[in-house]
Amino acid sequence: MSSQAKVALVTGASRGIGRAVAQALLDTGYRVVVAARALAPLESFVRDAQTAGREALAVQSDVTDAHSVEQLFERTREHFGRLDLLFNNAGIGAPAVPIDELSVEQWRAVVDTNLTGVFLCSRAAFHLMKTQRPRGGRIINNGSISAYAPRLFSAPYTATKHAVAGLTKALSLDGRAFDIACGQIDIGNAATDMTERMTQGVLQANGELAVEPRIDLEHVANAVLYMAGLPLEANVQNMTVMATKMPFVGRG
Repeated sequence: MSSQAKVALVTGASRGIGRAVAQALLDTGYRVVVAARALAPLESFVRDAQTAGREALAVQSDVTDAHSVEQLFERTREHFGRLDLLFNNAGIGAPAVPIDELSVEQWRAVVDTNLTGVFLCSRAAFHLMKTQRPRGGRIINNGSISAYAPRLFSAPYTATKHAVAGLTKALSLDGRAFDIACGQIDIGNAATDMTERMTQGVLQANGELAVEPRIDLEHVANAVLYMAGLPLEANVQNMTVMATKMPFVGRG
């Protein structure tokens, strides 16, 4: 592996979308930092990467904790010397209950992970990308179709994803002076553990239950690779990748 290979950092990389994207980046030739709260899956990823002759670094990290995030990016700088791509992927949901049954602690947990976590990681990435040579890099935020349209009983998740859309635009604007590009990918019904329930039926806007189609994680990973592969003078500001027949663009 060339020492000049680009460096990518993926949060929430222990499973699902994060793991798939990290693997796709590794296979494409990136040196990859995988971060999550669960360490064992990250270490397994690194072992597999080393067996394949590729370079990866596992860092146990909590995106809701400012000190933990600072250590994550310092480890990245120490190990690889720079950062070319940050994929802000870590995110959680809350129980699907009416808002008056949602606890303040449940609300704050989603906000801390889905919004503050993106802020903390982007803040650290900006500092590194502004000062490294060559300067600059790219940030891709994992938004959601919930950044545009909510599901029933999803106030914390929907609110944070709307906020991420605004943060993405602000980062995109603020990054221009430092050759930092920022875009957002909004994913609809990727086949992960979080969407497994859709195969049995999920609550619709009209109160009915309906099975929803899902898409393979490969399509999500390929979309992120396209965004990541552009030169810094070009940017995908927003991309939506979704199951073609999911109930999003029609009225329900």
